[in-house]
This record gives sequence, structure tokens and C-alpha cells, in this order.
Amino acid sequence: MNRFEAGKFDVIVVGAGHAGSEAALAAARMGCNTMLVTIDLNMVAFMPCNPSIGGPAKGVVVREIDALGGEMGRNIDKTYIQMRMLNTGKGPAVQALRAQADKNDYSHEMKYTIEKQENLLLKQAIVEELIVEDGEVKGVVTHTGAVYRAGAVVITAGTSSRGKIIIGDLAYSSGPNNSQPSIKLSENLLELGFDLARFKTGTPPRVMASTIDYSKTEEQPGDSQPNHFSFLTKDEDYLTDQLSCWLTYTSPESHTIIRDNLHRAPMFTGIVEGVGARYCPSIEDKIVRFSDKPRHQLFLEPEGRKNEEVYVQGLSTSLPEDVQLDLIRSVPGMENAQMMRTGYAIEYDVVRPHQLRLSLETKLVKNLFTAGQTNGTSGYEEAAGQGIIAGINAALAVQGKEPLILKRSDGYIGVMIDDLVTKGTMEPYRLLTSRAEYRLLLRHDNADFRLTELGHEIGLVTNERYQFFLSKKQAVEAEIARLESIRLKPTEELQSYLTEQNSAALKDGILFADLLKRPELNYEGLIQFAPFAEALPKDVVKQVEVQIKYAGYIKKAAEKVVKLKKMEEKRIPENIDYDAINGIANEAKQNLKKIQPETIAQASRISGVNPADISVLMVYVTQGKIAKITK
Repeated sequence: MNRFEAGKFDVIVVGAGHAGSEAALAAARMGCNTMLVTIDLNMVAFMPCNPSIGGPAKGVVVREIDALGGEMGRNIDKTYIQMRMLNTGKGPAVQALRAQADKNDYSHEMKYTIEKQENLLLKQAIVEELIVEDGEVKGVVTHTGAVYRAGAVVITAGTSSRGKIIIGDLAYSSGPNNSQPSIKLSENLLELGFDLARFKTGTPPRVMASTIDYSKTEEQPGDSQPNHFSFLTKDEDYLTDQLSCWLTYTSPESHTIIRDNLHRAPMFTGIVEGVGARYCPSIEDKIVRFSDKPRHQLFLEPEGRKNEEVYVQGLSTSLPEDVQLDLIRSVPGMENAQMMRTGYAIEYDVVRPHQLRLSLETKLVKNLFTAGQTNGTSGYEEAAGQGIIAGINAALAVQGKEPLILKRSDGYIGVMIDDLVTKGTMEPYRLLTSRAEYRLLLRHDNADFRLTELGHEIGLVTNERYQFFLSKKQAVEAEIARLESIRLKPTEELQSYLTEQNSAALKDGILFADLLKRPELNYEGLIQFAPFAEALPKDVVKQVEVQIKYAGYIKKAAEKVVKLKKMEEKRIPENIDYDAINGIANEAKQNLKKIQPETIAQASRISGVNPADISVLMVYVTQGKIAKITK
């Protein structure tokens, strides 16, 4: 293959899925001349699996991306067909927004945003090789021989990486949705010395909407009250004409069909070799693992307004096509359904994430970053969260600045990256609220308070947006101060209202803020007794109410963060020789050398490293005894 010089950029992003889109936009918006390379221009930010954004933990990630200046939240707010707030009966730490996307509109809108972005070139090509000189990435080579030079490269190849689709006993090389796979880039990574794993994910069949009998299912409508993923979206733009999803269940016949065909299921015949996601199992896996369950939930999710395809959430499978059709028609409401797309499993390559720094730069090659499913995660939101961090840090590297490292107390994105790099993953990683020890601080409603100032400091959040945020912050602080200074007297009107709300009557005057802390009361109901000059925006009211109601819990969580801060700030020298430290267990030494933690706090989270090992390490680092160059 003849090579030729085709161009020079500051940052090149390989792969235009959800991770690549965020990475490229972030780098370009930070002033870097950026190129985004994709195998197929028609699959930018494509949704090969479920046509939705958000959900528990994931929805908070989308808000964090938006707070940093990313695009996913704005894009879904433009293209959703249904919006729902989940877990409204629970506390704010686990409430999460979820939206059904118009699948095609979401992809087209993101592509258009990328095409319009200054400093950003979108190009169709297949990257086959990285140019690495003296341990530092210098560019990429495409399948046509074109050589593009760059100061930093971000790989977000996802499930295209030596992708293999499996349906029954049929297996063939392919990316998601029968797109072209990326073969040679994986081979090049192996040649460079990277350790790759093989993971598996899957997708259910799609059925024709007009062939479903919805009278046998339960309607799941969207919310009537406005909600948005982006802090910039206005309530008046909220979509009222939403499409419903529908709930149905597998039947005893469904389970019989699956059990009778397990000998044809690739998961059990050995055809599937990749490791699948524990938290998103295939239907055949669920039937085997949960054999005591008489039925399993299935959600029928429309893929768009001008689209007959319906996504059967919960029916992910790689069974043969004939079995899939029988399975679909055993489900109430789908007795006569027509299958438009066959479900499949897909295997792909993963860069084991212990080979990364917390900035998502690889330890092996300088200025080379990886993000998304390439790092072993599952889900569009997890991919996009990594993508924006990789894009930011690629831009910062080119600009000669220190990387941005999000701590576990900063956001779910920080939790995810720390989990991946510090603990690794043996299966596709999925964010869960239970993974975040500071989840009361990492709420859906306060992502802008946590991250927008940081986004502005690095040059990703515009001055206009930053001023908008400061105005909101000032309004929240002023209203909290006002409510903490107003004393309500036990008037007849107030006592009557408290009785109506099943709340204890007042014996004496009480501060408004203290009364608001009662779980049965809310700001909207109480504000009539101390009205503001004009009604405050809904997001300001939400922030005021949460900060007052949960002040005690938030304070305790914040105190824990402060205690951990010293360990987060205590950096470990890069040239440390763990073998020279007496008193650390051998297992701990092996794991410390493998992960190469950047701080004492990160070291404390490594599997096999116990508190006694950390105490010894802390003493040695503090006294500076072991800054030896490892042989």
C-alpha cells in the first residue's frame, strides 16, 4: 500500500459513536484542529441497541456531560419522543431521567452538529495503523494509505473492533448493525504491546409496530411535567405529543421454546467466546439463571415517529432466527408480530483498562487515549462520559496543560473511570448508583453545581453559559439564606395547612428552612406563607429544596470527601520501585505495579491492597525514601 501525507491535526479521534462524538466536539471546542474519522458517515452517534438515553446513574452521567459543555444532553432534548423521571417515589440520590430517542433523528442531529462545529472535520475512512515514534503517538494511517499527523489520538472504535456477529450457528465478521468491522487497528494495538480482551454484547429483534396488539399490553406514557437533560433547554420547549412505550411479559410458552432450543443457543454451544454483561443478560441466559421466575418483563419501545420498528427491550438474544420468531409470537400482544430485524450477539475487542491513566491516556503510548466500549464499558452514556474526558485531555495534552482528572466525589464519570482503571473489569462495565459511595452528592439536579465551573476553566463551557450558571447559583444561595432567616408564626392558616398535610401543628414560631425539612412538606406548598417577590424557576426551587431538606446528610458526605482529599492529593512518584518497600505484601506489590496508581487514595482502592499496605506506602512516600528508577 502506497502511503501519502494527507494532513496534520492537533487531535484525531477514531470512531464516531457516542464516545467519539463527544471527544471530537470537546477537542474542537477547546480550540484544537480536530479530525473525527468514522467507517460510515451514516452511523455517527448511531444507536445499534436500545433507542434511549438515561436511566439510573446513566442519566446523571448525561447531565454531567452537559454541565461540562458536552453534547449528549442537548442532542436528546432535541430528538426525544418520550421523557420520564424514574424513581420519583425515592430520594434525590437515585432519581434519574430517561428518554426514548427518535433513533434516526438522534444520529442525524449529532452528525449535523459535528459538521457545523468550527475546528472539526468529519471524514469517512478506516484507520488501520497508529504512527508511534519513541513511545509517542504521531498520527494514523487509513486503509487508502493516507497518513494524518496529530499531537494526540483518541481511539473509540467500540464494537467495530474485530467485531463478529453471531446468530445461532451463523457467525461472520461485522461491526454493529452489519456495518464494516475494524480489523487491522486491533492487530496494530496487539503489535504495539497492548493487552486486549474479548467481550460480548447483544441486541433483541425489532418487530413491526402495526402487527402488535397493544390491547394486551400495559401503556407506559411519558411525563406531563417538563424535564430535560440539558441545563440550557427551556420548559416551554417540552414535548407534549409523546409516544408511549408498552409493557408485556414472556409466557410459559416462551420459556419452553427457549429451553427446547438451548442446544442451538450460541451462548451454550461454545460459539460465543466473549464475556457478556451480567446486568444486561440475554433472554436465554435469564431463563437458565432465573428458572424459578414464571415470567420476565418486556418493554416495547418505538424507535421513532416515522419508523415502524419497535425495540423489544428485555429480549436480547442470539438464538437462531426461526426460534426468535417463535419466541416473539409466544409473547402476549405479539402473537401475529412480524420481525423486521433479527436479534444478534456481537463479540469485539477491548483494551484492558488497567493499561490507562485516570486521564484515559494509555500508559504504553504517550498522548494516545482510549474511550467508550473500547475500554470495556456498556451503554451509550458510559461511552459518552469517557469520550468527553478523553477529548478534553487530548486537547490539554496538545496545549501542554495538566490533565483533567475527575475524582469519585466529583461525578459518576469519575466513579466509572476510577473503577475501570483501578479495579479493571472482567465483563462489560455498567454504571450503577450503588457504585458511587458519594451518591447523595452526585445527584441528577446538581451536576452543574459540581462541574460547570470546571468546564469553564478548561475552556469548554462558554462565557455566556457560565454567566447563566452563576445567575442560577446566586439565586439558589439567596433563597436558601432568605428561608434560613424567616421565622413563621403558628397562624391559623399555617396550622390548618399543616393539618391538611398530616404534619404536626406548631407550638411556637419556627424557621422556614427547619419546617421545610419535614419529609411530608415541600417548597411549593409552604412558599405561600413567605412568598418571594416573583416565582423562582423550577430548577432553582429544586436545588433549594434538596439542599435544605438533606442538609445534614449532605454535610456528612462532604466531610467524608474532605477526609479523603488528603489521600487524593498525596501523589505517588511515577518512578517508584515497589519492590524496594519493606512491609508491603507481595500480592499488593504485584497489583500496585500493574495499576501504577497516581495517588494514595487510588492505591487504597486496588484489589489486594489492604490498609496495612497503604500505611507503609504512605510513610515511604511522605518521607521520600523510594523515588528510585524501576529497572
